[in-house]
Amino acid sequence: MNISDENNPNIIKPTKFHGGLEMGSRKFGQNRRALSVLNQSLVGSQPYPCVVTKRALPDKNEICEKKQADPVHRPITRRFAAQIAVTQQLLPEEDKISSSSIANSNVFGDCIFVDEELKSPIEQPVPMFVEDAEIAMSGEPYQMEEVEMEDIVEEPIVDIDACDANNPLAVVAYVDDLYGYYRRMEGLSCVSPNYMAQQSDINEKMRAILIDWLIEVHDKFGLMKETLFLTVNLIDRFLAHQTVIRKKLQLVGLVAMLLACKYEEVSVPVVGDLILIADKAYTRKEVLEMESLMLNTLQFNMSVPTPYVFMKRFLKAAQADKKLELLSFFLIELSLVEYGMLKFPPSLLAAAAVYTAQCTIHGFKQWSRTCEWHTNYSEDQLIECSRLMVAFHLKAETGKLTGVHRKYYTSKFSYTAKCQAAQFLLETQL
Repeated sequence: MNISDENNPNIIKPTKFHGGLEMGSRKFGQNRRALSVLNQSLVGSQPYPCVVTKRALPDKNEICEKKQADPVHRPITRRFAAQIAVTQQLLPEEDKISSSSIANSNVFGDCIFVDEELKSPIEQPVPMFVEDAEIAMSGEPYQMEEVEMEDIVEEPIVDIDACDANNPLAVVAYVDDLYGYYRRMEGLSCVSPNYMAQQSDINEKMRAILIDWLIEVHDKFGLMKETLFLTVNLIDRFLAHQTVIRKKLQLVGLVAMLLACKYEEVSVPVVGDLILIADKAYTRKEVLEMESLMLNTLQFNMSVPTPYVFMKRFLKAAQADKKLELLSFFLIELSLVEYGMLKFPPSLLAAAAVYTAQCTIHGFKQWSRTCEWHTNYSEDQLIECSRLMVAFHLKAETGKLTGVHRKYYTSKFSYTAKCQAAQFLLETQL
């Protein structure tokens, strides 16, 4: 049906446009005038809430420049598009973005360019606290998965020789080799823990009385600690190879101390002093004869690793102060008296003394990775010896042999014997 333009009121009559071009029966300029009228009528109105702005497809160079230079148009990755899809599931049906609006957007490779000015509030990423609030309002159960964080930071091993790098007496370059040699040789310095069975006239109690007395003699003479540990080592090694009568046992102890002084001390006690200490029970000739017998029995082997050499190293690894050092020596000297402690090698005795002293001072088990590294003993390996030391500590004052307790109960040793024993080591199991 043909309807003329004059009779149809719904058709806008175009006016003449200056410079218009003739196209068919109408002018192209008149159509442009009609579009301008429509644009003027829409000024100030709310823009259409579309998701993206459609632009002409630019070339690749223009895309790259736009990505870097244009702060308004930012790329949205496909993962963010997936997040929008998840967010839409939490919104009412009327507020959801239609899939057609996203489908009609311009896609360049893996990115979609969105006009920030025309984005609706629905398109903005939903904050986490808003999502949590919406889930709580929906009445659905919300459970947060608890993830246990594992502490992967290990305790560092301290370089205990760094402070002695410029000290030539510390021989830092060779200290590891020295203690490696001590660990290999300590087995040769040990004796059988059952050697007393071959002795017919003496027993382990007599040995304990002898060593307890020698500890007091060592303190009266003001000798070095190395001398005491070497003296006990010489006694045990000699008795393990030579049968001795009860009357000569004290002479064995005096001669062992004399040899240890000659090896360790600068100023050596004379034979006459040792005879006086023994209340003139022996003559000078007997002392010299026993000295010769002992050296030949031991084959003049005096260079052995005693617990003392390990104590110095392990105390350094524990970064010990004076209190910890005195308590460690107090515990290990209590162990020297006990015959049953011969079953432990010197290095383990030293490590257990340091470990027990740390537990006594701090009141809880403490054994750092640095101590474990330098001693080569774990806490499990030390616990048996440590419990024995705690038992010796408990009876040090009330037992029959109290020489070590009296020694460390003086101001010279800072009243170390007054420390309470770590009884919790006897009550707990690892």
